[in-house]
Amino acid sequence: MLAAQFMALLDVFIVNVAAPTIGTELHASGAQLQLVIAGYAITYSVLLITGARLGERFGHGRVHLAGLALFTAASLACGLAQGATELIVFRLVQGAGSAVMIPQVLSLVQRNFTGEARAKALGAYSAVLAVGAAAGQVVGGLLVSADLLGTGWRPVFLVNVPVGVVLLAVGSRVLPPGDRTTSRNRARGLDLPGLVLLGAAVSLFTVPLVLGQEQDWPLWSWLSLLTAAVLFAVFCAYESQLARHGGTPLITPSVVRHPGMGLAAFRILAVMAVNGGFLFALTLHIQGGLGFSALRTGLTFAPTAIVFGLVGLTWRGWPASWQRLLTPVGFLVLALGAAGVGLVLKGGDSGGPLLYVVYAVVGVGLALAFSPTLTRALATVPPEHAADASGLLATVTQLGQLTGVAGFGTLFLNRLESLGPSAAYTSAEALLACMFALAGTAAVGAVSGLVLRRR
Repeated sequence: MLAAQFMALLDVFIVNVAAPTIGTELHASGAQLQLVIAGYAITYSVLLITGARLGERFGHGRVHLAGLALFTAASLACGLAQGATELIVFRLVQGAGSAVMIPQVLSLVQRNFTGEARAKALGAYSAVLAVGAAAGQVVGGLLVSADLLGTGWRPVFLVNVPVGVVLLAVGSRVLPPGDRTTSRNRARGLDLPGLVLLGAAVSLFTVPLVLGQEQDWPLWSWLSLLTAAVLFAVFCAYESQLARHGGTPLITPSVVRHPGMGLAAFRILAVMAVNGGFLFALTLHIQGGLGFSALRTGLTFAPTAIVFGLVGLTWRGWPASWQRLLTPVGFLVLALGAAGVGLVLKGGDSGGPLLYVVYAVVGVGLALAFSPTLTRALATVPPEHAADASGLLATVTQLGQLTGVAGFGTLFLNRLESLGPSAAYTSAEALLACMFALAGTAAVGAVSGLVLRRR
């Protein structure tokens, strides 16, 4: 189970490093590269809660294996794609496979381990999350730089195929065959109308945000954004009505209204947006503007991911008097780190040793802004709503990544285009504007508690 979790997490970060090479070999535009990365997050975020409920209805082990099979097949299709459009479509399918596969991991841990064994299993789960980001950057760089048999970027997807086949063979033997948590007639509904409304709203928001700047913001892009806002309002109204009539909405309104949940969701959305925009823009600048190899790019990101993992695993043991301040301080540190990256790389400079210091600062900020927020939000929710709260915050996490790639990625590409040829200096100027925007978003996250908590 953890190997499948690691593979899916690796795939999120491994593609970031491969993006410039994909763009070159498939002649993909900046907008298409955004969709290659964001497409995975679109289907993953929208289908995540539905995937969890499929596990309740048909058995977590069975559904985990079904999602793993879909993810593996989609990875093969991604690795064999002959064009950018094909790759985008297969990435959407890959995200759907993850949405079906990943929610079952924690459910299987909770149902099959108790006491000290459960604590060890959850510790291993946390370790996988901590190292997955760092490993994704480095492994992605290694695979692209190796150019195995002249295949370029394709191994970053094809590497999942043999691993997935082995996991399917082993999983079919060791996972519990009849682990249904409820009988079929008692399992919660899938809320298909809510799923359609949310999926349409997210898609209509993302596509014009990505394609709008490339097409000089035509009328359809603004109409699409307006329609997305309307559909989201309809979705919220429908979910509330469904809950009042005793149904099982995709996102339970009572969970959203739980004290502190709105603030936590906003903060997680903000920090994940900063993370997504940071990785996307910086990868394009380092490889396109500075001319670094994919391997060097992956190693460059390692300090951020490693520090994120270390802080995320240790902050609970810090002095109790610090705990309430960790999240706002984390956002402030993140703002300083993002602005520092832009200033260190200003003028087309490679940054030197100082760059790794500011990368580590970004890692500290991301960890403190994210981990305590998520943990405290889930700790205050009643046990009967724990699954819904986890699903909500996991969905918000993916929507934040999606928003960051679409929004800040568009800002970087638009600035790059307006400044002229993609030289190191021009790319650095576009990056500086993007990093300042990321810093501003982090600063909003720092003060959000003062506004939303008072309300």
